Amino acid sequence: MNVVEMFSGIGSQAKALKRVGARKNTEIFILKTCEWNIHAFLAYEIIHKNEDNPTKYEKLKKNELIKFLSNQSLSFNGKNAISGKQLKSYSVDFLNKINKAIINTNNLVDIKSVKGEDIPNNLDLLTYSFPCQDLSSVGSIHGYNKGIDRSENTRSGLLWEIERILLEKKDKGDSLPRFLLLENVTALNSIRHRSNFNEWQNRLIELGYINKVFNLNAIDFGIPQHRRRLIMLSVFVGDDKELSKKIEKYLTEKDLNNIDYLNKLNIEKKSLESILKLETKGNTSLFKEALQCQPNDTPSRQKIWASNSVLLDENLKFAANSQTLTTKQDRNPNSGNIFFNYKNNKKSKFRYLTPRECFLLMGFDEIDFDLLLSNNFEYRPEKVFFTRDVMYKLAGNSIVVNVLERIFEQVIDLNNIFFENHN
Repeated sequence: MNVVEMFSGIGSQAKALKRVGARKNTEIFILKTCEWNIHAFLAYEIIHKNEDNPTKYEKLKKNELIKFLSNQSLSFNGKNAISGKQLKSYSVDFLNKINKAIINTNNLVDIKSVKGEDIPNNLDLLTYSFPCQDLSSVGSIHGYNKGIDRSENTRSGLLWEIERILLEKKDKGDSLPRFLLLENVTALNSIRHRSNFNEWQNRLIELGYINKVFNLNAIDFGIPQHRRRLIMLSVFVGDDKELSKKIEKYLTEKDLNNIDYLNKLNIEKKSLESILKLETKGNTSLFKEALQCQPNDTPSRQKIWASNSVLLDENLKFAANSQTLTTKQDRNPNSGNIFFNYKNNKKSKFRYLTPRECFLLMGFDEIDFDLLLSNNFEYRPEKVFFTRDVMYKLAGNSIVVNVLERIFEQVIDLNNIFFENHN
């Protein structure tokens, strides 16, 4: 299967596809990615390209790098583009790391600059998990509430860039991707945003797609995290009514929204106890990670302990699951707190989830997190690139891999139906 990942982040789609491809005896080729956040696409390269870095890579001079990277619309915080002045302040080694990661992940970088012709023809799957800030309840607290309204030019409104790209391909007579996969917060289908979402679905129908909307919770897919997300799978059928009936029959019979069907899959469920790293006394690095997540004993942190779910209490009793992971843990509300009465002067009796635990709660393997740690570096004197807070953000912005696995299993099945119908 040939795949393009738009808004690729740290590559939860690539991770899930690799697992599913191995199970289904299907080769997966990620042809291109698109991600402007430097932390995210460097993490993507480390996690997914660690074993197959290009054998040839020419380091460039600083003026060459600045000239090239200035045209890429890169971001350090996921909100604003980096200026040329900022680029000049970075070392040549760091700029070369950025350039190498872009090349190594075939990164298109800026969704607004992507043209229809940049997306390969005869593409099997295009994924697009566009930003959720202007849709989510957390975002609305900070004033991001304009959703995907076309006129508002919001980050969530980048959805319409996917429309533009597909229309450009159609206008040129190019083939459209056989499958499209959208992932976002469930608020996309709320009363406030439903008209825009319906407009998007209708546009895809006009282009020849069948849409199947899923409302899925990570808990039902083996991960002890209450994380409900909207996923829409769109399958291109054109005007082939026979194929359309077969696709709709499959999606009805194997409906991932149906808990009875999910139970038949006998999905292996991980316990929260198996994910939390509590045996840290004999492991200096894990203990250090835990200490870094123990906040000061202040009134605001006492309120965080009292107001949020307790993942492990004073009696060493585990909760069934964490709450939804966001991009921060030192906040109210958060994903849950862990009793950690380590006698540390002026520290609270609890700690937050560590970034390692957050990666595991998103379905990544522990080796993925360790790869980021072992490849961490100083991008400025005494400033490491992958800080604790950056790791929280990378995990919180990702998609639960285990949920994607079940979707991609269906994509491969549906792809087989497609070929059977055309033979």
